Amino acid sequence: MHHRDTEDTEMELNKITETIIGAAIEVHKALGPGLLESAYEECLCRELSLREISFDRQKPLPIEYKGTKLDCGYRLDLLVAGAVVVEIKSVSAIEPIHEAQLLTYLKLGGWKLGLLINFNVPVPKDGIRRRIL
Repeated sequence: MHHRDTEDTEMELNKITETIIGAAIEVHKALGPGLLESAYEECLCRELSLREISFDRQKPLPIEYKGTKLDCGYRLDLLVAGAVVVEIKSVSAIEPIHEAQLLTYLKLGGWKLGLLINFNVPVPKDGIRRRIL
């Protein structure tokens, strides 16, 4: 891979990430904190659709163990543009286990970039974590 390709990919990922964060902030502005994760997921999907960003919702994530793919029932909340994993939370605080979960999903699926978005905060920016594998 050429250096330029890597830069282009990074710029593309950054653009996607900014769009997702913008969409999340828009949803938070409309709904505020305190709802169920499923409500935020629903609205974030609607917001991404309005912005014409492709995504897969509740995407199954098989685990490969010793050469066998196992369906252990893991699902990504969202995979945006086939590249960015988005985990949606509505919790009092993001715990290390939430970040560990996101990194594990990235590793298992072979993606580089993930966002952990906690909607249960007064200020949306405070609830967003960006993780790169």
